Amino acid sequence: MKKKLYFCRLKILNKTYNIMNGLRIIVLAKQVPDTRNVGKDAMKEDGTVNRQALPAIFNPEDLNALELALRLKDDYQGSTVALLTMGPQRAADIVREGLFRGADTGYLLSDRAFAGSDTLATSYAISCAIRAIGEFDLIVCGRQAIDGDTAQVGPQVAEKLGIPQITYAEEIIGIADGKITVKRRLERGVETVEGPLPMVVTVNGSAPDCRPRNVKLMMKYKNAKIVSETKDATDDFMELFNERQYLKLNEMGVNDIEVRTEDLGLNGSPTKVKKIENVVFQAKESKRLTAADADIQELMVELIKNHTLG
Repeated sequence: MKKKLYFCRLKILNKTYNIMNGLRIIVLAKQVPDTRNVGKDAMKEDGTVNRQALPAIFNPEDLNALELALRLKDDYQGSTVALLTMGPQRAADIVREGLFRGADTGYLLSDRAFAGSDTLATSYAISCAIRAIGEFDLIVCGRQAIDGDTAQVGPQVAEKLGIPQITYAEEIIGIADGKITVKRRLERGVETVEGPLPMVVTVNGSAPDCRPRNVKLMMKYKNAKIVSETKDATDDFMELFNERQYLKLNEMGVNDIEVRTEDLGLNGSPTKVKKIENVVFQAKESKRLTAADADIQELMVELIKNHTLG
């Protein structure tokens, strides 16, 4: 098995790129609970997240990644953008959202065998799905998801595919001669780096915001569904669904990709959550101030006295 993976890696890295024919870009995205609006019902009694109480959204930094991919599509004629997400059937909303904003196609990786996956099992399943999709030039994803904040999946996918990676990207400056040039935003400044394709690039929230939905694309893809979503559809809808092939979103399960089932889900996840606590910050006391100079002066004296300032 090791020899096979090593051979595939050499084959990929030695490939000659001709971007005149466009780039094949895969954007990794995740549907997450909106942890920015946590209420009193956000946690269950057992300490787990109550996902029913939180709206599901497109992971913010994945939207930044989608925008960088769409800009490359605009700049390099013939380029295509495919969105790949892993989750339950309702995660097909993420695929549709990507299509509304300019992606060309999308894939939902969904199977009960993936339930309970940590970053290791998730990145393994995603890397296997990417191999099943076929050839690509660039993989772009958000730095991290707001429901986990690990920033591990993107780099782990790169390792499992045996290709280089650039993290903390803020801007993709350009692609030429089979190499990509990226501006990275780090804690202490900015740096510009270059690397060979194929490449995995993880994107910071400081990258440009994603463009809004396109009305024409919304009208085109509003009825796009995975096959699993059409179980209760009417005959009229199924006639339209079968007539317009672009409405059929790609759905992949365990049987559609080459995987070791023991490396999926809980069995393939060495990370175990021992305890989750819901910490709510409450002010013990408050003070109301006006814009008067006397109030401002009093506040400054108090802050200096208790060593908050100075």
